Amino acid sequence: MGNVGELKRLEAIVTRFCEERDWDQFHGPKDMAIGLITEASELLEKFRFQNDEQSMALFNDSKSRLEIEEELADVFFFLLRFASRHQINLESALMAKMMKNAEKYPVEKARGSNRKYDQL
Repeated sequence: MGNVGELKRLEAIVTRFCEERDWDQFHGPKDMAIGLITEASELLEKFRFQNDEQSMALFNDSKSRLEIEEELADVFFFLLRFASRHQINLESALMAKMMKNAEKYPVEKARGSNRKYDQL
């Protein structure tokens, strides 16, 4: 995938940040899933009521771009924290899922299509 050491380093930064604040007690699976979806919703809110052109223009505005980056970082934070707290190897999980997706979405059927696998 990439530099696994870097992903582990980022997980360690997030873990240390949370442990210093004694937040383990608040970071059960349900809480992490809620945090992840809440932050993803805040990212989505930046694009609400925007057409494709308006959505793309947000990246050219420094204030909007920073807000998007911060929401994406919040999503990444919760993803890393969830994985770390519950011993999930994100690289292995992603690679396994990509193998499944390759079977569900073979190039010859899925290329250029946005249909779900059961509609190809």
